[in-house]
Amino acid sequence: MRTKDQYIEGLRKMKRNLYFNGSKIDRDDEEQLPSLNVMGFTFDAPHIPELKDLCTVKSHLTGETINRFCHIHQSQQDLHNKQDMTRTLCRTGRMCIQRCMGTDAINAVYAASFEADKQNNGSTQYHKNFLQWLTNFQKNDLVGCCAQTDMKGERLKRPSEQTDPDMYLRVVEKKSDGIVVRGCKLHISEASIADEIIVVPTRILGQDEQQFAVSFAVLADYDGVKQVVHIHKIRKRTLYKTGNPEIGYTDSYVIFDDVFIPWERVFLCGEYVHGGALAMLFALFHRHSYSGCKPAIGDMLLGLASLAARHNGISKAPHIREILAKIIMITELGYAAGFTASAKSKPEIYVPGIGQMPYGPGSYIPNSIYANVGRCLTGEAVFHEQEMLCNIAGGLPSTFPYEADLANPELKPLLEKYLKRNPKIPIADQLKFWLLFAEVTCSSNTGFMTYGSYHGGGSPIMEQIAITMQYDIKLREHMVNAAAGIEKLDMGRITKF
Repeated sequence: MRTKDQYIEGLRKMKRNLYFNGSKIDRDDEEQLPSLNVMGFTFDAPHIPELKDLCTVKSHLTGETINRFCHIHQSQQDLHNKQDMTRTLCRTGRMCIQRCMGTDAINAVYAASFEADKQNNGSTQYHKNFLQWLTNFQKNDLVGCCAQTDMKGERLKRPSEQTDPDMYLRVVEKKSDGIVVRGCKLHISEASIADEIIVVPTRILGQDEQQFAVSFAVLADYDGVKQVVHIHKIRKRTLYKTGNPEIGYTDSYVIFDDVFIPWERVFLCGEYVHGGALAMLFALFHRHSYSGCKPAIGDMLLGLASLAARHNGISKAPHIREILAKIIMITELGYAAGFTASAKSKPEIYVPGIGQMPYGPGSYIPNSIYANVGRCLTGEAVFHEQEMLCNIAGGLPSTFPYEADLANPELKPLLEKYLKRNPKIPIADQLKFWLLFAEVTCSSNTGFMTYGSYHGGGSPIMEQIAITMQYDIKLREHMVNAAAGIEKLDMGRITKF
């Protein structure tokens, strides 16, 4: 396994294909350092004794110890451990640990590539290609990101109906030694600090949409790949230091400008049924990952709410308990749904009109209902959580003085006098707390995190579609009809959960 320094050194050797604010930048550009601090922690964590068991695992391919972020889930316990690892690492104050995108992508491609080969009766070797790629990925402890979301163009039209077909990434040419692809994937978290980009379809596809049913992996600096980068970070502190290094996040518009992909890096090409399944599988794995990170963010928000009440001297106000209870319920219901999705996981997927059926070579897939329920509950709550924090804090965070003003010799005694709210808490601690509170609730980084928590892994409407499509509503109708005397109660059916 690599160290943080080895990871960053690898990024320094990559070609310059990152465009930021009008210029090309290196991957270790100062603007990206906060993001590298977050990703770098995923390399430090396996070497921390208290975190080693959560963050490492034996590879089922090689038997070697690897970073869990590079692992294919082999059991329900693996999924439990992934969820707990994610929540633990995010609890360090880094909020979003970033690396789960690659984990969720490799688990989805692992199953879909196997099934596509099976459909093709051995005429393709997608899964073999993927296993060779994955072995190298695990051995070198690489960071992968998942490029799924397409531009989508005219949003009410399907891929095959677009005026410009490039609005969905597609295969524009097949050659004897590979394929040529064109398109743009957007909102791609961590692409600018990843080693590899794993491309998967964005939606269920029809028979006339085979050109969009493509999955492959490329180096993040590969010829023809251009990244337009958006960087999000907390405000730099010089006087009132935080407990962690500066943290930040990146996302990219990843443009594929007629990029040649050799066959050995292609994991799907034209198998539209499995392209759609792959799109849903990645979303499912990623929604399950949210049952780790979103509860961790809930843990932070609960701490902020409780401390804000204490700093404001209103801890005993009747509405405070109600707010704290609501945050706890959102947090732990999200975690419980994810834990149940792990506990009920199988090497199976749900197929409309058929039900659950085996899928893939035996790796474990989270239960879709519970993963989607947890993601939907926590996603819908993010703006309400910010509202509850605003309720407790009042307007102070939105106009809190800048750090340099707090340290200005002329202003310092005056600001410390007037900003002091709870005489039992040292003023220096109060200032540090409100600086952090403002960062989490009132900064540009807050807007990014809130939008990401709402839309990431699919907006709530997508989870609602998955839930209602897969849930056995007919069984519930049968129960009611039986109670009304319309049907005879089927005891066998009511034992299914």
